[in-house]
Amino acid sequence: MGNEVGAVRGAATDTEGVADELLAAVESAVRQVVAAEVVPRWRTLADGDIAVKTGPHDLVTTADRRAEQRLTEQLTALLPGSVVVGEEAVSDDPDVLGLLRGDDPVWVVDPVDGTAAFVRGEEGFATLVALVHRGEPLASWTYAPMRGLFATARRGRGAHLGGARLHTRRGRPDDGPLRLWTSNPVYRTGAERTALDRLAAAGAVCTPCGCAGLAYLDVARGVKDGVAFFWEAPWDHAAGLLLAAEAGGASLTAGGEPFGIAGGNTLPFTVARDAATARRVIGLLGGAR
Repeated sequence: MGNEVGAVRGAATDTEGVADELLAAVESAVRQVVAAEVVPRWRTLADGDIAVKTGPHDLVTTADRRAEQRLTEQLTALLPGSVVVGEEAVSDDPDVLGLLRGDDPVWVVDPVDGTAAFVRGEEGFATLVALVHRGEPLASWTYAPMRGLFATARRGRGAHLGGARLHTRRGRPDDGPLRLWTSNPVYRTGAERTALDRLAAAGAVCTPCGCAGLAYLDVARGVKDGVAFFWEAPWDHAAGLLLAAEAGGASLTAGGEPFGIAGGNTLPFTVARDAATARRVIGLLGGAR
């Protein structure tokens, strides 16, 4: 996959996928944009900086919009011919999602993952970027500026946090209560609550998620055993999916297939510390056996 992108785009990739130079250049761009557009607005948002999208829990701020705009400009300049699927762009034009099914390399961007936490002045938010080609993630960048965390992953070359290799928690599939991040209660349907009740009844320790990027980072570094999620938004999942996979994790949907970034998944799904744990979570949720 990396070679296919390289054949079209030149020096952005090497024989093993995304080149060191591109990995570093994207990290630099993310840090610069977040420093300019996100961090200065943390705890300083005015009423006019916050708007409601689909409902009271679905917010967008000036930081989201400005950061996505600048990341779009910089990322496409780093990889000529690439395109961007950003959360705010899709909010304005849902047809943008179709780019994930095209032949061009796609930057999947969540400028502020955990906007509600950002609005509240909490530290639990992150900026997420993933490079995807024909539905497959090639590299990802996860940045939580207020926690000083920057994680990267490259397909087939591992996941790293601050230069240290990440590894999921290993163990037998039945070696104790599952520790899981789960969908936020404000978005759950009745069927979703029933499915999560089955997890709790089995002894799982479930924590509601306010920032998917940080949840996936917890799986990748062995703090949690997995996630149990009910929504497909690619900007929430693309970066973390690769990060957890390269640390040793596995994804599985209720239909028994790996989670697909381009959509069409049978929900719910999990990304867990290993394949056995993924099967255990999906089984408890009532999915494929």
